[in-house]
Amino acid sequence: MEKVVTRIAPSPTGYLHFGLARTALFSYLYARQHKGTFIVRIEDTDAARNKPEYEADIHEQLAWLGLSGDAMYRQSEALSRHQECLTKLISGDKAYVSKEQAKDGSGREVEVVRLRNPGETIIFTDLIRGEISFDTTELKDFVIARSVNDPLYHLAVVIDDADERVTHVIRGEDHISNTPRQILIQRALGMPTPQYAHLPLILMADKSKMSKRKHETAVRTFREQGILPEALVNYVALLGWNPGTDQELFSLQELVEVFDITKIQKSGAVFDMEKLRWFNKQYLHNMRDDDFSDEALRRLEKGIAERGLPWDENIAHKVLPVVKDRVSTWSDLDCIVSEGELDFFFTKPTPEKGRIPEKKSTPDIASANLKKIIELIESLESFSTAEDIKSLIMPFAEETGRGSVLWPLRYALTGREKSPDPFTVSSIIGKDETLKRVRDAIDELDV
Repeated sequence: MEKVVTRIAPSPTGYLHFGLARTALFSYLYARQHKGTFIVRIEDTDAARNKPEYEADIHEQLAWLGLSGDAMYRQSEALSRHQECLTKLISGDKAYVSKEQAKDGSGREVEVVRLRNPGETIIFTDLIRGEISFDTTELKDFVIARSVNDPLYHLAVVIDDADERVTHVIRGEDHISNTPRQILIQRALGMPTPQYAHLPLILMADKSKMSKRKHETAVRTFREQGILPEALVNYVALLGWNPGTDQELFSLQELVEVFDITKIQKSGAVFDMEKLRWFNKQYLHNMRDDDFSDEALRRLEKGIAERGLPWDENIAHKVLPVVKDRVSTWSDLDCIVSEGELDFFFTKPTPEKGRIPEKKSTPDIASANLKKIIELIESLESFSTAEDIKSLIMPFAEETGRGSVLWPLRYALTGREKSPDPFTVSSIIGKDETLKRVRDAIDELDV
């Protein structure tokens, strides 16, 4: 049996985008599943638009996703081979040089090379869409090179695929119209035709096509937003494909084992950022504690320093469980810190007197309830967990009125209308700091 070889062929004219990442993933999975080879070929023949940073980004993001190629090529390095094949086509009268007016409106004459099109019907079996038929007559004799020294995409890609022994071309459905041209070139050169699989488009919520010109699709952007590579791979895999089961979370190796190219759907797949965030949250929550702590502490320390607050490593460690429950991406944590939502853990808040009592209560009632809370806390020997504190204060709150007890306590501790519950906050900042903040609130009320 012929060894399976798949490839992706990005142009370094932009950063690796979301759609190409999906194509790379499916090509990688198919190759791995058949113990084959996955090729990354940089199609860098558009010298005017190519940039080294784009090529570097393509390799960097593929490596980050775990999809590095087994072999890597650069199309420009095969130029002499392309020219050799072009000369062969011309000498065999399967292509010819045509003198034509330039399309830039200058009126100058240019030479292009056109393939002699026999005008036959091309039929091929797409692994996703089944049999596809094209009448190539309407293509006429199409251009395959700007000159005898400057082959165009269709010719170059056919030669590269043949020389690199590519057996399966997995690409977006927008390339379907390229297939008959490439098959005609393959036949003219006596080169094999690989099997094709054309993936459905990725659509936005309004059913418009995802476009790197209109939408933020660069993989590096998702990475900067704090999306984990495992989550992005998992989500991308399920865009247009499903395993036929209810399972949603897959490692890359699990995807290799269950992937079935025939289960890729023909219709477009809708991108849903909230669903991607859901996947990311699952992976964040399933991270090893040490891995989560290392990254979360790094971001937390940086954010707290930027807010000019004192850093307390012990407090920070205690805050991590609170943070973990709230974030879906690393950028969520950055946002929480930058908006001051964790300030009260690292510095004493300055609550406003008029907001300490519950709306339906009074300063006198709030002060009395806070004084009772101080008595209860001072009597508590164990102050290590939120449950310890809750079991002490909740009976009093239930008896007196939850809002009139818990609101002034939470506001005294945090200075915010929205925050974690006061028992969690107290357990993190400690008994002494809790008592100090409650007393300061009482002093404010009693003035």
